[in-house]
Amino acid sequence: MKILKISSTKNREIIDITDIVNNSLENQSQRDGLIFIFTKHTTCAITTADLDPQTDLDYLNVFEKIVPKLKYHHPHNPDHFPDHFLSSLVGTSLLLPFENKKLILGTWQRIILCEFNGPRNRELVVATIKLEED
Repeated sequence: MKILKISSTKNREIIDITDIVNNSLENQSQRDGLIFIFTKHTTCAITTADLDPQTDLDYLNVFEKIVPKLKYHHPHNPDHFPDHFLSSLVGTSLLLPFENKKLILGTWQRIILCEFNGPRNRELVVATIKLEED
């Protein structure tokens, strides 16, 4: 397993980590298989997305709109609960195929880290899984 370190610079931000993940595949012996990416945090998330210019802002606007304005009961800071909710909603892990040490993604797919409570230093656990040959 490997740890990838990502730093966010804003409170809410979309960070394209595709190249970082692809580079991590170059430095390991396995050529083909699956890569598992997991964030060790409860206020950020990982997913794939189309990142045309300013699409990151569209994602952030949608995230802001889907969080209801409620009185939250989160014990250490109720205002902080929407960050946890968005992390759970988007998800904290991804499983993706790779071949010849390169991610297999759709034409427009990018891997993104969704920061909901930055700026912070984040750690992603990355592991590869070898598939059995037929």
